[in-house]
Amino acid sequence: MAMNRRDFLKVSAGSSGSLVLALSLPGCASVKTGFEEKDGRWRPDAWLELTTDNEVYFTLARVEMGQGTYTGLTTLVAEELEVAPSAIKPTFAPVASEYRNPLYKLQLTGGSTSLATSWEPLRQAGAEARELLILAAARVWEVNHRECTAFEGKVLHPNGADSLAYGKLVGLAASEEVRHDIALKPREQWRYIGKDRGRLDALAKSTGAASYGIDTDLPGMVYAVVSRPPRHGARVRSFNRDEVKSLPGVLDVIDIERRVAVVAGKYWLARKAQAELKIDWDNSEALNLSTGDVFAHYHQAADDDDGEQERSDGDVSEAVGSADRVLVANYEQPYLAHATLEPMNATAWYRDNGMEVWAPTQAPDLARIAAARVSDLSPDDITINTTFLGGGFGRRLVQDYIEEAAAVAYRVKKPVKVIWSREEDTRHDLFRPAMLHRMKASISGSEVTSWQHRVIGPQILDWYVRNAAPAQYPWSPKFLYDTLGKIGLMAEGIATPKDFSAIEGAVDYPYKLANVEVRHTHTDPGVPITWWRSVGYSHNGFAAETFMDELAHETGKDPYRFRRDLIQHQPRHLAVLDKVADMANWQAGAPSGRARGLALFQSFGTFVAQVVEASIENGEIRVHQVWCAVDCGQVVNPDIVRDQIEGGIIFGLTAAVYGEITLENGEVQQSNFHDYLLMRNYQVPEVAIRIIDSAEPPTGVGEPGVPPVLPALGNALFALTGKRQRTLPLRVT
Repeated sequence: MAMNRRDFLKVSAGSSGSLVLALSLPGCASVKTGFEEKDGRWRPDAWLELTTDNEVYFTLARVEMGQGTYTGLTTLVAEELEVAPSAIKPTFAPVASEYRNPLYKLQLTGGSTSLATSWEPLRQAGAEARELLILAAARVWEVNHRECTAFEGKVLHPNGADSLAYGKLVGLAASEEVRHDIALKPREQWRYIGKDRGRLDALAKSTGAASYGIDTDLPGMVYAVVSRPPRHGARVRSFNRDEVKSLPGVLDVIDIERRVAVVAGKYWLARKAQAELKIDWDNSEALNLSTGDVFAHYHQAADDDDGEQERSDGDVSEAVGSADRVLVANYEQPYLAHATLEPMNATAWYRDNGMEVWAPTQAPDLARIAAARVSDLSPDDITINTTFLGGGFGRRLVQDYIEEAAAVAYRVKKPVKVIWSREEDTRHDLFRPAMLHRMKASISGSEVTSWQHRVIGPQILDWYVRNAAPAQYPWSPKFLYDTLGKIGLMAEGIATPKDFSAIEGAVDYPYKLANVEVRHTHTDPGVPITWWRSVGYSHNGFAAETFMDELAHETGKDPYRFRRDLIQHQPRHLAVLDKVADMANWQAGAPSGRARGLALFQSFGTFVAQVVEASIENGEIRVHQVWCAVDCGQVVNPDIVRDQIEGGIIFGLTAAVYGEITLENGEVQQSNFHDYLLMRNYQVPEVAIRIIDSAEPPTGVGEPGVPPVLPALGNALFALTGKRQRTLPLRVT
């Protein structure tokens, strides 16, 4: 029915003041209305709230750890809602099934999937909100809704003069119903998507207003530091509890599983007391390997077992048997730490038969399971408050630091903050796995006739399933948690998703060869591992693109032309390859005393080609310039794409030149940035990035800059010195 102005004013003034969208979004769980009229507060089981004060709130289901989700995902909503991104107030989502990542069925941020999985759903959310507001305005004006438009937070009358702000319409719009299809805006009408715009969190981060986990401060809060076994798997046999508890400021000394926590009123008092701890460790079940043992284990496993066949094209054996010659190479890559600039930390408060946790976590639903494990609470009794993250890189997908805070809080019944020192963060990290690659290719004349890639090493899911499986079934009793994990591993690739962490980037070898074989020998020496920025693509990219360079040299071909001839059938690969060759003026070559290397790689759906120019100066590897071409589909914010690709390049160069965690009799030998080095500012090369214009759906950019830069630098050093390096980190030879 039509509504006159007097009726509109009555309804608008008496409305609850908020419009909450209840949507069934493709790729997401069904969302129910979450607004409670009695207190006017947002309930986190919906995406959007618009208020009578013209405020727009957006629940951000993916965490912000520097990769730009805070800005990028908000931009998607803003584009269709017809408001500026800066007019929207994002809030981090609580734990709820509605906010699960549809690819993983868990509420986690990783795999460079945030934008790709949100591209359609969030634009649809904004479009539906806009349409409800237009319908409400059209009813007030008694005009056809199709003649009304929305612009900058207002609905515009067909006469071009009158308008109604969204805040005036929310009470009416909440009762409207969309009975027609809503078209998303065509690309040529976008005002925000695809445009360079500042980050929405830049001001808060620049002024200290952004709250990271380590910033959490609660009334009556105490601090805990935790001593962990130097060798993974050891247990506490005894420790001098009474002596340490008597020290100034110490409130308690607690034995938690395989660890000892010192609780004090101040952080440094806890640290000083920790130095007086004398723990007798039971190492009967502890790790006792050294780095050399790990690779000896891998080589033996590869000799004993050809592994599972992951890809088979043509007949590799026949091609090898009839070839003029066969090239064989082994590549070894070390364990790598994450080295997030904000060390692991969490704050927990057990009270009123519940627990509240404040933490920089990539997986809030797994954090809830971790806290439930060490308390008498069910997951529903635990609230996770996600903060900004000072770096993640996959490390914060694991919730051991939250488990520690929850265990201590459960015992002391006070708000407790656990902070890891840099040394603890390095030595007790869960690492990027060390891996072995055995490569073989056959050559007849000047043509490569077959490619064989054998990956030897562990799978990350074996270590991750402990909390991931129960997080998918949070209603399950706690005594079944470990059983759920075991069932998930047994059903991998059948009832549960296959773990591609060891083989991603190997099975999708893109070059056109008739005979290709990829195999994986699954073996695990027992060193704790987890996801790391670009995961399996990082080590498979180095092996594959270095071996491609070896084959180019072996066949007497230019590395660019060699790849180009074999990638004609892949237009997006070809486009970035040609673009980067043009950017670097590849055919002109490097200045005297320098050399260039090339790599081409696809990861997380994004295509990247890089050229690295390097030299050796004063006995050190010096990277002067990196050129990079990237195709990540439709770009939402070009500036963030460039930032993330450049960050990935620097992250990868750090790993290529410095990255190495070593073991001696089970103990990690590195402890801080003096022996686990990061690239310094003066060492950072000039980086030139070109983004390929594309209307394809967007793909990830947080990780794809990492994999190709490692082999590109190695290939440059080969061109410079004539010596091929097949082991990381790269050395001056």
